[in-house]
Amino acid sequence: MIQAKRQITLNESLGADIYRLSIQAPEIAATAQAGQFIMVKTGVGFDPLLRRPFSIHQTEGDEIQILFKRLGKGTTLLSKLAAGQQLDILGPLGNAFTLQEGPCCLIGGGMGVAPLLFLAQTMRSRGITPHILLGARNKAELMAFLPAFQALDGSLRYATDDGSMGQRGFIIEALPALLAEDNKAKWQVYSCGPYPMMRAVAAICQHKWPCQVSMETMMACGISACLGCTITARNTNRKGGKYLHVCQDGPVFAAEQIEWKS
Repeated sequence: MIQAKRQITLNESLGADIYRLSIQAPEIAATAQAGQFIMVKTGVGFDPLLRRPFSIHQTEGDEIQILFKRLGKGTTLLSKLAAGQQLDILGPLGNAFTLQEGPCCLIGGGMGVAPLLFLAQTMRSRGITPHILLGARNKAELMAFLPAFQALDGSLRYATDDGSMGQRGFIIEALPALLAEDNKAKWQVYSCGPYPMMRAVAAICQHKWPCQVSMETMMACGISACLGCTITARNTNRKGGKYLHVCQDGPVFAAEQIEWKS
């Protein structure tokens, strides 16, 4: 893990207020694994005061990329940065996805697709061809990140809430049909996205298919000092009590570790 100021090499607007930011960070690029994240200081001085967590979207040579949507003050400031400027980063942090044998499915919704590209690329580098399911609100949002996944030449399905591109509705609706294509296969499912989507994925996979989820929570430090990123554990007898800390214990968890709330 390093904390340092590193140079931005590219900040691209992909449409729908979504940006892809490339940072020259050879130390992180050399060691990062799919599922890990970095903490970024988005402003100058103490405004905003706290860092923001971002999944590592992919690595290329000595660069890392993050994918983000312009929503609040921090991401608005990030969207205005240009190549050549310095960014204060901390990482890589957290654990990574665990690759398993057998057919696998990656399912992501909205900005939850961010860590799944790195995961899909890692799989392809090891001779694994994943089935990828992607969901977005509309065509503009989907097209912001779809081309990067299309470049993998794998099995790809997608949906939009409004039906403007791909299947109409939520991408979770495509998961049971995919898993049923070979009901005897030991599917491995990997997911990141809105909490209700991952809760539904966990319910579909429960007691039948192993499922790993990458949890997204508010996070102030990224190193388990603030204890602000707690989620409830299903097994209250586990060492450490009834809570899990996303930054230290995750962000990747087996779905059955989590007490999913309605």
